[in-house]
Amino acid sequence: MSNLDRQAVPTVCGGRGFVVAEPVRELLAPRKVRLGESTEVRRLLPNLGRRMVGAWAFVDHYGPDDIADEPGMQVPPHPHMGLQTVSWLHEGEVLHRDSLGSLQTVRPRELGLMTSGRAISHSEESPKQHAALLHGAQLWVALPDAHRFTEPHFQHHSDLPVVTAPGLTATVILGDLDGATSPGTAYTPIVGADLSLTRGARARLPLDPDFEYAVLSMSGEAEVDGVPVLPGSMLYLGCGRTELPLRAESDAGLMLLGGEPFEEELIMWWNFVGRTQDDITQAREDWMNGDRFGTVHGYDGPPIPAPVLPDVALKPRGRVR
Repeated sequence: MSNLDRQAVPTVCGGRGFVVAEPVRELLAPRKVRLGESTEVRRLLPNLGRRMVGAWAFVDHYGPDDIADEPGMQVPPHPHMGLQTVSWLHEGEVLHRDSLGSLQTVRPRELGLMTSGRAISHSEESPKQHAALLHGAQLWVALPDAHRFTEPHFQHHSDLPVVTAPGLTATVILGDLDGATSPGTAYTPIVGADLSLTRGARARLPLDPDFEYAVLSMSGEAEVDGVPVLPGSMLYLGCGRTELPLRAESDAGLMLLGGEPFEEELIMWWNFVGRTQDDITQAREDWMNGDRFGTVHGYDGPPIPAPVLPDVALKPRGRVR
């Protein structure tokens, strides 16, 4: 999915200066952003004061939206560089097309993982015949310097490993959790998991104390380490935890995001992750004027033009907490 913000501003991300090295409970409120004609998302990352969680650099939560009589998601072709996109659905379907020729319908609890590497473009849309509801999350993972120019590729995995406990089912989307490993390709120590809790569940999820973590609430009423987390909000948890207490007042859906703190400082603008302003400027020019990002065939509509890049000199500086 794209960042369709026409007033996109470069954001400095990464670096250990932003990482909280101890357990905390920092509730993040979303910012509402409209994507296309009929989809509004709640943006949790990047957030004021919280840019990344491990290598997770971008988190949008959308729905549940009633699209029975609507076109649903319609995101025209757009570029990506220096990141992976993770498509995750609880309801509905999304048709993915990209400049490599991939054509794949992603359904609930299936992983759509696109590694942009040096450059790729793609579109996302609800199929013409689609379910009445659309509900999911779109996430980006920043690629480390050693892999940010890798060849682009797309993966689809419908069979993902599951970790269970009384009242809890955890589907491992990316990385490792409690001995289970996702088949999706990861380039940094990371974890992403979909947590389904039944009403009245009490569980303690094992964590890696070297990782920083956050939990996104997708649905229902749940408490994370004693903090109520409402749908569309996210609780940042810091580092240093060996387990995470979970409690559900109703059937609830959560997403656990975590990973080793990302060492490198990044610049993220629009749909690009780079290391310098020159990286971003060149990517924008190549999308508007060149063939670096390829062509998406089959989408009924023109590609998205890049917004104007503000004339802002960025000097990355981490803050210490």
